Amino acid sequence: MGLNELVWKKRTREEIEHFSDRYKEFIDYAKTERLAIEYFEKILLENGYIPIEKYTGKENKVFYINKEKSLVAVNGEILNGINFVAAHVDAPRIDLKPNPLYEDSGIALAKTHYYGGVKKYQWLSLPLALVGVVVKENGEKIRVCIGCEEKDPVLVLPDLLPHLDKEDKKVSEQFKAEKMNVILGSIPLEGEEKEPVKKYILKLLKEKYNIEEEDFISADLELVPALKPRDVGMDSSFIGAYGHDDRICAFEGIMALLNAQPKNKAIGVILFDREEIGSEGDAGAQARFYRAFLRRMLSVKGFNDTEQVLDEIISKSTVLSADVTALFDPSYPDVHDKLNVAKAGYGVAIVKYTGRGGKSGASEAHAELVGKVRAILNRNGISWQVSLLGKVDVGGGGTVAKFLAKEGFDTIDIGPGLMSMHAPFELVSKADLYETYLAFKVLVEEL
Repeated sequence: MGLNELVWKKRTREEIEHFSDRYKEFIDYAKTERLAIEYFEKILLENGYIPIEKYTGKENKVFYINKEKSLVAVNGEILNGINFVAAHVDAPRIDLKPNPLYEDSGIALAKTHYYGGVKKYQWLSLPLALVGVVVKENGEKIRVCIGCEEKDPVLVLPDLLPHLDKEDKKVSEQFKAEKMNVILGSIPLEGEEKEPVKKYILKLLKEKYNIEEEDFISADLELVPALKPRDVGMDSSFIGAYGHDDRICAFEGIMALLNAQPKNKAIGVILFDREEIGSEGDAGAQARFYRAFLRRMLSVKGFNDTEQVLDEIISKSTVLSADVTALFDPSYPDVHDKLNVAKAGYGVAIVKYTGRGGKSGASEAHAELVGKVRAILNRNGISWQVSLLGKVDVGGGGTVAKFLAKEGFDTIDIGPGLMSMHAPFELVSKADLYETYLAFKVLVEEL
């Protein structure tokens, strides 16, 4: 029985640390969704996976990259059904507006727009890196990464000093998104009278990246914490980093895909963008690009009615909607139901349903699937627990599960717990990180 068993008592410190070190390498690199997908594409190729464009119908390991922000990969005979791990690679952040640059009182700044559910004040007076791509008018794509290296300058959204911030207001009134303007510099360009500081910044960008001001309109530029992943706690039992939600599950899912062996069904991973804003757009869970990928595989195999065959495959398939959940924080016990909350070090958390209030917007796993999952976890000695995202009428949220369930997949939410979720520096137990990977591995093999 693996229910509520402490992972530290059953796994060696060495195996937990080995997996954690590999994860820290990934999460340090994957500062954006594009970089996460780039990282995974490289290791898929290294492990014998081929892009769908090269598929002949005979290969087992195939993948497809969608818009450089999402992907789907499978291993095995898909006609028997597929056990998928589905996660997302976007994370809460601060984006630059399309026309961001301006100068005021001798300071060059850029206007921003926050992405996903954030506490705005957590992003003020924090060292930030500007990461992303700029696409020029001729189609050239330029990668930008300012603040990623130790020698680089970082950027900051300044906060108001406490001496001048005496008004007692609600958080929603005190911290205004339109005031979250990032400082770019204060040195004027010699010989310029109008906006000399802004023009000096544009000169630097031109010299380093060959970027013009108009190029910002066709750019995906994100402000993310310029913080390295660090061990947390005097015993180094936690990892602190930006982007655990939900790149941690993406990493665990890919590792499970690479190390699991297909048995009765094929195994696969789907990684989405845009989950933090409702899974919208052509790279999110509502885009159905994974269906086009599977239909293409079937067409190459010689099937004419690929939609009917795909429906049959989906009816035999299962999706682990791999996403993080709230970890019990002893400093804030009142927001949790202690019987239904993940605790640090007790393994992967099964979340039977998400949603808000009266299960509004929920994707609820059928009892039959929950029974199969816990039987497999128990049989393989995996530590697991149950969790919900807060008390009824207090918490709530959603994942990609409901969109995949609508397509006909048998779906369950499952993943590790996090502390400080959606903050610029989130915490995960190393034990839960490793145990969740082990859970994904046995589940995709045996479901």
